[in-house]
Amino acid sequence: MSERTEFEAGRPVVLRGGTVLPIDGGRTVLEHTDVLVTGDRIAAVGPGLEVPEGTAEIDASGGIVMPGMIDTHRHMWQTALRGYGADWTLTQYFVWFYLEHGKLFRPEDVHAGNTLAAIEAVDAGVTTVVDWSHGLRTVDHADAAVDALQSVPGRHVLAYGNIQQPPAEWTAAPEFRDFVSRRITGDDLLGFQLAFDVLGDPAFPEKPAFEVARELGAPVTTHAGVWGATSDDGIRLMYEHGFMTPETIYVHAASLSADSYHRIAATGGSISVSTESEQSAGQGYPPTWAVRAHGIPVSLSMDTSVWWSGDLFSAMRTTLGADRSREHLEAHAKGDTVTHCGLRADQVVEWATRGGARAIGRDDLGVIAEGKKADLVLIKNDRSPVSFPLLHPYGHVAFQAQRGDVHTVLVNGRVVKHEHELVGVDLAAARRQVERTVDYLRSEMGEEAWQQGMNPDIPATKILDNPYTYTDYRSDATHRL
Repeated sequence: MSERTEFEAGRPVVLRGGTVLPIDGGRTVLEHTDVLVTGDRIAAVGPGLEVPEGTAEIDASGGIVMPGMIDTHRHMWQTALRGYGADWTLTQYFVWFYLEHGKLFRPEDVHAGNTLAAIEAVDAGVTTVVDWSHGLRTVDHADAAVDALQSVPGRHVLAYGNIQQPPAEWTAAPEFRDFVSRRITGDDLLGFQLAFDVLGDPAFPEKPAFEVARELGAPVTTHAGVWGATSDDGIRLMYEHGFMTPETIYVHAASLSADSYHRIAATGGSISVSTESEQSAGQGYPPTWAVRAHGIPVSLSMDTSVWWSGDLFSAMRTTLGADRSREHLEAHAKGDTVTHCGLRADQVVEWATRGGARAIGRDDLGVIAEGKKADLVLIKNDRSPVSFPLLHPYGHVAFQAQRGDVHTVLVNGRVVKHEHELVGVDLAAARRQVERTVDYLRSEMGEEAWQQGMNPDIPATKILDNPYTYTDYRSDATHRL
């Protein structure tokens, strides 16, 4: 664990001479530019800035300075099982977490997953994460989740959920209200949402939960358009009862009709796209190729490290690939050729930063401008041959950069990573927590169930008959000889 005494609280910091991506609604690139941070804000942006005496200086030359990235949907409590579900489909995920073993998680296991996920985020330059925390079976679990988030120097939004109870039940519980009054106190580093899904029952049993959200002034985030689980009926019910708002985040939205997209667009909501998840698990085709035509704001997310990576470089890269692949596929089906890409690198970089800020209602995040919050990332790796030449900075972020290139990270003006090392983070303690959780779950499940959960059956593959097999021809030729 590094303390980095040169970055003590209250000392101004300046990033010198970097290529700055301000994310100002255009494709602006500011070369050889400084960014001065005082307190928790960006004090100035420009070349050759004069700075207060005693300012800590960080050499950003040859690197890219961009806003901190924002993940609008991650099940952080599952991170202690990193990679366990690599070969799952959505069906196996639902069975494992919803029906079987998700009930085994103790508050300390939620704490372990959240701690590791929060550390992983800032290490990758993700300065804000919406913790889609649907493993909160009790308020003890919820307290553990918040304790973990507040132990790591990042910015978080607790999206409170409980997959083991209907949302109308857990939102009505007195202990839930007590938790909100105790823990959601206006801390700038801890936001709050309600996380639950609308299953399409005509009786609309989720209505009381929406009413609680409205009473609390809490936005709702919901998995929408998940194949076989949440459909257009859920969107229609939300719309007909007046619960679609500009603050609502629709996660995935990958199996919806044009009518549902129109409803989302008309009510001002946004869509959190988890491309790696949608490609692999089966919610539907990653929807950016469709929602762009409806003018719906987009943010990016990684879903869960039980399957995928926890960095938004992967999200940007796979989102561009999936969108362009679908654009080509649709054109080829009509006998056409795409000659100009519709989705550009600067757009996905904006989705990963300002798009996320917009989704969570924070116009002071996701941009680099005077007066905005100092959540910043410096991408620089002088030891990497991939760090140069730096010709197309947005394209470099989207296609070339990776977690190992994150040199410096600031959250709320505080340096939390510098020269590729985390600052003020006890990674060894997080490892010990996670090891205890893994040992506990493995013991409770038993070795056979543990192995079966990690290694689902492989469907049989039928090899097609090949009309170009020449076995008979060769036999005839041999016979003639």
